[in-house]
Amino acid sequence: MAAIEVRDLVKDYGPRRAVDRVSFEVEKGQIVGFLGPNGAGKTTTLRILTGFMPATGGEARVAGFDIFRESMEVRRRIGYLPENVPLYPEMRVADYLWYRAGLKQVPFRERAGRIRRALDSVRISDVAERVIGHLSKGYRQRVGLADVLTHDPEILILDEPTVGLDPNQVREVRDLIKDLGRDRTVLFSTHIIPWVEEVCGRAIVIARGRVVAEGTVEELSGKLAGSTLLLVHARAAAADATAAVRGVPGVRAIENLSLDDARGSSLRCLVDGDRVGEVEAALAARLGAGTFEARRAPPRLEDWFHEVTRGLGGQEPGGPAGPAGEAA
Repeated sequence: MAAIEVRDLVKDYGPRRAVDRVSFEVEKGQIVGFLGPNGAGKTTTLRILTGFMPATGGEARVAGFDIFRESMEVRRRIGYLPENVPLYPEMRVADYLWYRAGLKQVPFRERAGRIRRALDSVRISDVAERVIGHLSKGYRQRVGLADVLTHDPEILILDEPTVGLDPNQVREVRDLIKDLGRDRTVLFSTHIIPWVEEVCGRAIVIARGRVVAEGTVEELSGKLAGSTLLLVHARAAAADATAAVRGVPGVRAIENLSLDDARGSSLRCLVDGDRVGEVEAALAARLGAGTFEARRAPPRLEDWFHEVTRGLGGQEPGGPAGPAGEAA
């Protein structure tokens, strides 16, 4: 039995469909990345799985329990960290965790030990007596992680656990999740591809409210076989440079990296390896020889991610409700 099973999950916000018949499974003991751009449907899906909001349709089971009919059983078995960690900044860390453990019905006699283990697990025992509001954002994120561990859940569901953190803090939280995943199932949402490559056994990719791909990191990376990344720097405006390659056979995705058209434009183009010459010829014909520089490079997983989530020819979800419309 899978730790998380989702079948044809749907969530509508009035006329907008945020989650469109999403289905996937997470096996016990796996660390799985839930990937997607902003507005893809990640947060809505996780909120439904954790009992934070109802679904419009579909089915889901967590730890073997139906999330709609057995919501309390599900909540006893999951630790949920929302994107914006809800803390009481005026409380001391240990007092806050004691309060939260009580809400989660952790037996009084076990509470001190559970809190101590949670503090040790996320490496913040040294700030147990500090006021939460006086801690850095990275430490506050760890307090949130300690909170989700106090009732010793078997499944962790984390929504963008590194949002707003600096690079060093991101690395620390990443390492913590790797450690926590040694004896738990972890599903976490993110749009940071290198994170997934380093931490996850599997990834689920969602875009426009639908699952568009899933598999191991190796399987997803294999989809880049035979492709080339073409880095284009042109004197032309980004719209003109994009128009020069859009529609050329073999161009799978285009990403505009330009910050200021006055200084020219920069594009990343994922191209079938045997069509790179045609793309370079199209640039020369439409922009003029000598007005651009094109450099070839090996593609990365994030280039494929861009293709399937925002690439050329992407289809919006079907059905009368229209495209996805969530905030995160």
